[in-house]
Amino acid sequence: MVVLATKLYVSGDARDRSLDSLRSLVENDIGELDVEFTLGVRHDDFPSVTIEGDDAVVARNVLREEWGEIVPDLEAGETSVGTLESWDDEGFVLDAGQPVRIPTDELGLGPGTPAQIRERFGLVQHLPMSFIYGGDDEPSRLSDAERDRLFEWTRGDGRLNVNSATRAEVRATLNRAGHAQDYVTVERLGLLEQSVVCTEDTDPPGLLASIGSYLPAELRCVVP
Repeated sequence: MVVLATKLYVSGDARDRSLDSLRSLVENDIGELDVEFTLGVRHDDFPSVTIEGDDAVVARNVLREEWGEIVPDLEAGETSVGTLESWDDEGFVLDAGQPVRIPTDELGLGPGTPAQIRERFGLVQHLPMSFIYGGDDEPSRLSDAERDRLFEWTRGDGRLNVNSATRAEVRATLNRAGHAQDYVTVERLGLLEQSVVCTEDTDPPGLLASIGSYLPAELRCVVP
């Protein structure tokens, strides 16, 4: 079994649609392998994939690479993935199957309070983020790859990050609101966390104002 490092936290019809979307994504990831899989959702909203078949080991590794994995026991010095659960004056708290605090000094994302950093980089709640676990003796920190990814966001043409919606739902909302020409692509950050990559002439705050009423979600801009 692989527990994917992305959360399924919506309810009702949205939950059913999200499960269908995840099932399709997993099928795309491992459908060509000689396996059968069963999808479930744990009590803490992390989805689990039980895999059987001749290619089960390969399939599990594919999913770990694609989504990250929530493991039973974190090991000091190892890179893991958690979802952004909360933030306060002391830093970020990631949910990696257990709470992992990343102190402000270990974020490595420049000056400011955690709230200001979250605003500057457009970090929505539940965003999957990779980190180096510190264990009992050292503080945990964001991984170098995670820091590079976030800094890269600030060097582009702007982004609008969204949670609580699948990639298909975000694309449909943009097109329905008349913004088909205002974005390059919608990058999947997690199952329900997406990043709208704006065109050079698109103002991310203006895009947020235009589509915000269509999406029952948290939206955060990344302005270069």
